[in-house]
Amino acid sequence: MSASQVSTGHNVSVSRATAEIDLGAIAANIEHLRAVAPDSLLQAVVKADAYGHGTVPVARAARSAGADYLGVAFPSEAVALRGAGDTGPLMCWLYSPDENLASCAAADVEISVSSVSMLDQVTAAAQQADSRVGVHLKLDSGLGRNGSTPKEWEVLVREAKRRQDEGRIEVIGVWSHLACADDPESPATQQQIRVFSQGLAVAADMGVQPRLRHLAATAGTLAFPESHFDMVRCGIGIYGLSPGMGLGSAADLGLRPAMTVRARVAMAKVVEAGHGVSYGHTYRTSADTRLALVPVGYGDGIPRAGSGSLPVHIRGKRYIVAGTIAMDQFVIDVGDNSVEAGDMVELFGTGAAGAATADEWAGDSGTIGYEIVTRLGARIPRHYVGVEQ
Repeated sequence: MSASQVSTGHNVSVSRATAEIDLGAIAANIEHLRAVAPDSLLQAVVKADAYGHGTVPVARAARSAGADYLGVAFPSEAVALRGAGDTGPLMCWLYSPDENLASCAAADVEISVSSVSMLDQVTAAAQQADSRVGVHLKLDSGLGRNGSTPKEWEVLVREAKRRQDEGRIEVIGVWSHLACADDPESPATQQQIRVFSQGLAVAADMGVQPRLRHLAATAGTLAFPESHFDMVRCGIGIYGLSPGMGLGSAADLGLRPAMTVRARVAMAKVVEAGHGVSYGHTYRTSADTRLALVPVGYGDGIPRAGSGSLPVHIRGKRYIVAGTIAMDQFVIDVGDNSVEAGDMVELFGTGAAGAATADEWAGDSGTIGYEIVTRLGARIPRHYVGVEQ
């Protein structure tokens, strides 16, 4: 269960810090996204420890909420899910040329293929495991990362068809990934849909007609219905964050943030005006004031780039981080308000009662909400509420 601890109630003790994961919110987000794309299957993407939320609890909640597929980046993530008892459709898409994929083949994990050399690798794994491997052929429709170029596509499809006819693989899917779906004004998405559709036509002409054609991630699912095809792959949306503020906030999109991070004040003290705070004295007190020390820092995944700008919530009031965020701690200037050691600090969460969200933290530290939740370290235990485990 990764670095996670499970709780099924809301009264979790926070000794230093905790991340509460609301599995009910994840289930609600999946149901909402399924309703947005009602004619498509839904793949819940649980790579990178489920974007920092905890792979196994999230995977179980996603399956219970009706996710048809799970998706991960690496073979090791897929095998770990199988080891935890998952038996449903599961795909992975990123591996090195010398990686042995036999464990995936033996565990009925479907594998993405972007080149003939990768097809060779998967075929070798199928032979080693004495099994037929399901593959998803990936076309680079314009993102410029993984995937076959349109120029090389015919060669890949022809070779995949030959090996399918020989019984070594089964082409289950053809897929690609959108680059700019978070920008509804960008012409790139429509161009990619055209390239993808052309690639599907080429495959069909060569006798490859997979049952799953998939292109859209969360942004495409929400903003471009024409990109839905047979399956949508939703990552950030199932965790209740916006895929891009150009599409609106999570609340605008009908999504509920699943992660709330809290810590306890470790120390509070009164200092005089002009007192420097943290490394570099980038902040000095303007009057006699109370400082509250929060015992989390960039060693826990708190973005140092948010020094002097990140909001937190204590006793119903919003404060801004004072000075530089250190490895294990940061400081809040609470003025003459009553804050004591042991008080609860909400770093980010649902945004209720004026508290911050991960998306707001992202904007204040020059990054994206994906990074805020995914980078949260193992020193902050995860506790689960909302759905019995």
